[in-house]
Amino acid sequence: MDNQSPNVRRRRLGRVLRGLREDAGLTLEAAAKAAGVPRATLGRIETADARRLRHTDLDSLADLYEVDESTRQAMHELARQSKERGWWSKYRDVFGDQALPDWEAEASMIRRFEGLTVPGLLQTPEYAAAVFRAGRVIPEDEVQRRVEARMKRREIFNRVKPPHMVAVIDEGALRRLIGGPQVMHDQLTHIRNMAARHNIDIQVLPYSAGAHLALAGPFTILDFPEPKDQPIVHVETNMDGLYLEQLDDIERYNVAFSNVQGVALSTALSDEFIADVMQSLESTR
Repeated sequence: MDNQSPNVRRRRLGRVLRGLREDAGLTLEAAAKAAGVPRATLGRIETADARRLRHTDLDSLADLYEVDESTRQAMHELARQSKERGWWSKYRDVFGDQALPDWEAEASMIRRFEGLTVPGLLQTPEYAAAVFRAGRVIPEDEVQRRVEARMKRREIFNRVKPPHMVAVIDEGALRRLIGGPQVMHDQLTHIRNMAARHNIDIQVLPYSAGAHLALAGPFTILDFPEPKDQPIVHVETNMDGLYLEQLDDIERYNVAFSNVQGVALSTALSDEFIADVMQSLESTR
């Protein structure tokens, strides 16, 4: 189940049920009443907010919409998969209730803009530990648990069909000395090694690019292999992550990413840039 996303399954089920209801020409209230399912429950199922899905509710809806047996079974299978737990459920203390790895598990494309640090999926353990400490007094066991969870996220690149990642990293994130010269040098070496993979493109956004559409902060756009599974945007905040699914929000961030990617250095020039930054670290190691 580690390569499947319960959230994606929950969204698919909601999309199927909403489509069946609309095809039947029923409002949410009418469908809920006819099926004997609470309106609030049906609403949460269709918006993928329902965490508990009762078999009886699904059967009542299947009866109402007069679906065939294969569709009924598919609905129940999606409901079952939406209740499964991935490896990230063991790190709820790290990821919270809305785990980014849940979405990364099935993403076919991950586009990341980062202005402050190296993107989490590209971090080394030592660099990640320094980021988590970040001048705070924090128990070492907690630091190591967070590092362990972050390193576990990187395993998506070892899948048979790994996601294609495009990372645009601000120059400041590459020059900021996190963890000391040696840790930073090793981190930059790791970035270059990852960029050599066929499914990972890394572009540097130099200071000379000036103002751009992503000045508000880092964000991630995740696309999925199933065309009907619409993309989702993850925006980091000081307290927690914010997930955006509205089409206008997705389009706004698509435009922002296209902008920063367009003014960033090419992948080849970015590799040379990172090599130069590494060279500048030699005298401080």
